[in-house]
Amino acid sequence: MFDIRAIRDNPDAFRAAWNRRKPGLGDIVDQIHAHDGALRKAVTDKQDAEKVRNENSKLIGRAKAEKNEEEAARLMALVAEAKLTIEAAGEQEAAAKALLDDILMGLPNLPLAEVPEGQDEEGNVEQSRWGEPKRINNPKDHADIGEALKSDLGFSQMDFDSAVKMSGARFVALRGKLARMERALAAFMLDLQTGEHGYEEVSPPLLVRDNALVGTGQLPKFAGDLFGIELPKHMLVDQITAHINEMFDEHKQRFRGEDYEFKLDEIDEFLDSERYDMLERAKSLDYGERELSLFRMRLIPTAEVPLTNLVRDQILDASRFPLRFTAHTPCFRSEAGSAGRDTKGMIRLHQFNKVELVSIVENEEQGLGELERMTGCAEEVLKRLDLPFRRMLLCTGDMGAGARKTYDLEVWLPSQNTYREISSCSYCGDFQARRMDARFRKEAGAKPEFVHTLNGSGLAVGRTLVAVIENYQNEDGSITVPDALRPYMGGLETIA
Repeated sequence: MFDIRAIRDNPDAFRAAWNRRKPGLGDIVDQIHAHDGALRKAVTDKQDAEKVRNENSKLIGRAKAEKNEEEAARLMALVAEAKLTIEAAGEQEAAAKALLDDILMGLPNLPLAEVPEGQDEEGNVEQSRWGEPKRINNPKDHADIGEALKSDLGFSQMDFDSAVKMSGARFVALRGKLARMERALAAFMLDLQTGEHGYEEVSPPLLVRDNALVGTGQLPKFAGDLFGIELPKHMLVDQITAHINEMFDEHKQRFRGEDYEFKLDEIDEFLDSERYDMLERAKSLDYGERELSLFRMRLIPTAEVPLTNLVRDQILDASRFPLRFTAHTPCFRSEAGSAGRDTKGMIRLHQFNKVELVSIVENEEQGLGELERMTGCAEEVLKRLDLPFRRMLLCTGDMGAGARKTYDLEVWLPSQNTYREISSCSYCGDFQARRMDARFRKEAGAKPEFVHTLNGSGLAVGRTLVAVIENYQNEDGSITVPDALRPYMGGLETIA
């Protein structure tokens, strides 16, 4: 989300930034202003009517005490009219807010000034290269190499046929030593990122609620890329029950931190009564589709989602920054809009493994420094595997929606005679933090500010396996195991 006050004060800056993303997108500022104006008018009308209601309600009693029934009737009419205005203005406020939130939730982040102009990958700018591409005579595709390799039981080590029979297109079953190499790559990456680069390893949930995906920006705009699951009734009840209990526990805690005139035991009695009523309603799932959708579960498209949401709804201590997290997880993507692209092999699967990197920092200056560091941490994996790569600065139109600046790392694939993306590292500013309400205090008593977030791949494990297979292929169809992986593979030097 965005600071609506900043859009009011600097509409031209937002208009120009969104036009850099996509020509004409900046025109949305006019709609934002219209809905914001309607929202503020509704709020003002409601407040004015509430004032009229409150002032005249007090006078009614006085008029009745003076037996001035005519005046009392006049005041009661004013109060009744004010109540109608309050109700109408409340409906207008809710409608305007919903329209405004829908627009703001669907808009991409503002690119930094140094991000180059462009609408697609043609506008990306190469920053550097490392390593010399290996010249291999008649290089084979990783899928051909993997399918030809047999496991000890005589099956293809890269088994697409069996995976298709059970799951459909864009799935693979790795067997034997290729399965071990995939595991070895993930372990190597995690050891490097935790042991040398200071990331804390996390084993996060793979199923998350929609609000977690809203927080990191995948929802509502990219719902088509996600896999959802149908929750059984008992699990829905458990989810809603846990939410209700959490909500009321927070209410009780908040009341204890404030100075109120009434007694805390009376508050507890009232809240417990309300809690009981809501828990009873939860047992029968007496909710509409919109309410139930709040508890829908989806498979994570990347560990960026649970890792970044570790700080949602919190006020952090700035002295702990930067926070750095890493996780190795399966990732699930429907790959909407990629029909016909990379249909062969492991480049674009619905399920793949990735080692994710996430950082939480204080401000833009720290964020940009952390972006360089994070990208370097991802590059180190490729260097130690001796895989040639290049770093690309993405243009405004090719960046992810949540990013302000992004570097892609592209690894050399001999069979395609080109570089292909293997990591994407992005600085997001406070874009995600505003959606998650993740804040920090510079010092005790200071006003909370939104944190800044970053995420990157360190690396995509499946694509790294592809790069190793292709760059380390031998003429006899075997694969040489890179030196960095041999300790993770029991000293194995060749997969044959």
